Amino acid sequence: MADSKTIAAISTPNAVGGISVLRISGPEAIAAADRVFRPVSGKPLSSHKGYTAAYGTVFDGEEALDDVVATVFRGPKSYTGEDVVEISCHGGLYVTRRILMVIIKQGVSLAGPGEFTKRAFLNGKMSLTQAEGVADLIMASGQQGLRSARGAMQGALYRKIRDCTDRLLTVSGHIAAYMDYPEEEIDPVESNEIRDALADVKAQLDGLLANFDQGKMIREGVETVILGKPNVGKSTLMNLLAGTKKSIVTDIPGTTRDVVEETVTLDGLVLRLADTAGIRETEDFVEKAGVELALQRLDTAQLVLAVFDSSSPLSQEDKDLIQRLEGLPCVAVCNKSDLDQQLDMEYLRAHFPHIVEISARENQGLSELSREVMDVLSLTGTDGSGPMLANLRQFECAQRASNLLGETQATLVGGYTLDAVDVSLESVISVLLELTGERVTDAVVDQVFSHFCVGK
Repeated sequence: MADSKTIAAISTPNAVGGISVLRISGPEAIAAADRVFRPVSGKPLSSHKGYTAAYGTVFDGEEALDDVVATVFRGPKSYTGEDVVEISCHGGLYVTRRILMVIIKQGVSLAGPGEFTKRAFLNGKMSLTQAEGVADLIMASGQQGLRSARGAMQGALYRKIRDCTDRLLTVSGHIAAYMDYPEEEIDPVESNEIRDALADVKAQLDGLLANFDQGKMIREGVETVILGKPNVGKSTLMNLLAGTKKSIVTDIPGTTRDVVEETVTLDGLVLRLADTAGIRETEDFVEKAGVELALQRLDTAQLVLAVFDSSSPLSQEDKDLIQRLEGLPCVAVCNKSDLDQQLDMEYLRAHFPHIVEISARENQGLSELSREVMDVLSLTGTDGSGPMLANLRQFECAQRASNLLGETQATLVGGYTLDAVDVSLESVISVLLELTGERVTDAVVDQVFSHFCVGK
């Protein structure tokens, strides 16, 4: 069970808006709200059923602070599983904070980061992986990330890990019953049964591990760098993707000196774009520094958009860049497709599996670019709402479980006793229960919820 103290916090952003929402949760939530809230109906919140609201005024002593709507949620049918009151007031910073202070003066504690969701987890309202999905939902900045977070919140990963755990528990239970009750007529444990279960669960975990990088891109976005020699249309492409003028576009080579950054969405996928200086040999000190900075971005880039001018033959600078991009996740973007083509497409096809022709100036080719980007990142056909490992904690648990399964398989093949196999199985099951939060330490729980915002 969660802490028995009653907590409160502002659940809306720390900014001026139409309304603000304050949340109170705990055994004294309704009583504390009744001491500061005077409903127009004269009916106290303590007499309200769950999922009902009342209009009235919040007072600090005899000073009226604001007209508000107070909504009552009675545990266990609430977000936290406890009695909850949510107060919706006008969205001014001062009035919102005053109301919070009035609530705190009623003996209510200020909530810590993620404490409402932490209580929901501790009270059995959601699994730990579902709670982590809540955090991902709040941070989602694109459609793909939103779908992934919704999938986690709806239990996609939890159900998959739970199925794996149940499969191993069935095998472990059969082994234990057979070993502990030899006098009973219990069917012998077949090694094929154990082997098949271990192989199936390990394959499922290894599949989750293999897709971790793709899931991370969906949730967090893709570090993307736009490279090319001067005047091929890098900045025009940047402005097209951003939907606004972020980079200066001129016919003068070397206009972009520094890295211009912007976050955009391409077909629901978040790209963290960096428009860089044109790659060329130069004696200009400032431009040279920009070129070096551009090339450094390749070390951390998850995606490269290499831009070439379709209306010009490939130069030596183009070919040098192509060599530098060997083996990197890259889409060759042949810009200025609205002009007569002079580019050696056969040369590009020999070096790039992913090529797209666009006209950034004429706003042509974005859908084709999106398709190639999804393909090079191995995201084509990815179901963002399916089970995915959402963070390093989950990844580490899945990796440990997979490694332990490998050891269990070796124990079985090595001819060890069923007791030894069962001990190894129990280790795997323990790690899977840690992943879902069904068997987890307080330190891990505190660490997970420390990343949440206050009020959620």
